[in-house]
Formats: sequence, C-alpha cells, structure tokens
Amino acid sequence: MSEQTSEKEQVMNENADNLSASINEDALAASLNTDDSVNGMQHLDDEVGEESELEKLQAELDEAKDKYIRLVAEFDNFRKRNAKERIELIQTAGKDVIQSLLDVLDDSERAQKQMETSEDLVQIKEGINLVFNKLQATLQHKGLKKMDAKNQAFDADLHEAITEIPAPNEDMVGKVIDEVQPGYYLNDKLIRFAKVVVGK
Repeated sequence: MSEQTSEKEQVMNENADNLSASINEDALAASLNTDDSVNGMQHLDDEVGEESELEKLQAELDEAKDKYIRLVAEFDNFRKRNAKERIELIQTAGKDVIQSLLDVLDDSERAQKQMETSEDLVQIKEGINLVFNKLQATLQHKGLKKMDAKNQAFDADLHEAITEIPAPNEDMVGKVIDEVQPGYYLNDKLIRFAKVVVGK
C-alpha cells in the first residue's frame, strides 16, 4: 500500500511540476510582451508592430517631402512669373506718355514743313509756340511740374550750384540769382535738380 501511495505521490508531483512549468512559460511569455496593443501570445521580438510603425513614419515623411517639393516648385513659378511681369511693366511703363506725345510729334513735323515752305516769321513763331504749349500741357497733364528756383533760398536737396557770384544786395546772399537749367517734379517727386547760380 505504501508502494501505491508513493506512486500516486510521484504522479501528483510530476503533474504539479508540469503545471508549474506551464504556468512559468505563460508568465514568462506575458512578461516579455509589455506592449498593451499586442495580444499576450506575441513577443516583442516579432517585427510586425515595428514594421507597421516604421511604414507609417515613412509614409508621413514621404508626404512631407511631396508637400515641400510642391511648395518649392510653386514658389519658383511665382518668382519667374513675377519677374516676367516686372520686365513687361518696365518695358511698357512709358507707353502712355509716349502715346500722348505722338500728337505733339505730329504737330512738330507739320511745323517743320511749314518752316520749309513759308517765309512768314510771325506765322512760324505762332506755330512753334502752339507746339511748345501743347508739349507743356501734355507733360503737366502727366504730372510734370517745373520747379520755381529763382530768388529762392539755396537748398542742396533741390538745387545744384554751378557757380557763386557776388550778390547784388544783402537779401540775395545764399539765394538763387539765376537758373541755368530748370528742375522738375513728377507727381511731387523730384526727378531733376535745378542747376543754379548762387549769390555770396
């Protein structure tokens, strides 16, 4: 009987050892897998999760690269288009003024023919004055304004002194006595200095 009992104990011990080993294996597998998103039977050594994360990051990187390349291309196209428009604008900027001066050019040609065929000086002078007045009116209409420099105080921002001469009186010292070449404004912006003679 004691022999039978010892066999039972031995079988029970073996079963307990097997159960213990099985529990230890499951516990070891569970302790190896610390990722909550992966089921308990999958080990971290498996590359499936890592590959999917890597693929996701690679896709995001590719998308960012694509967006960057598109933005660079779009900016380059904008820059080229802007440069082309600027060149066209510069080339045609004077078109409006030139068109308005064509009438004056036509009148000048007519006056020139009149001078060749007529000897009436009064008529020639009138024709030249008409052309000159038309030219002045056209340029004034485009924003050109003549500077009034004579008898004004010398201003280096507006005037270019050609020479200095003794002033005829004390009031003219440091003032513009004579104007050699008039200065001009275009839409109130100085475009040519007046060349002047200053009293000292």
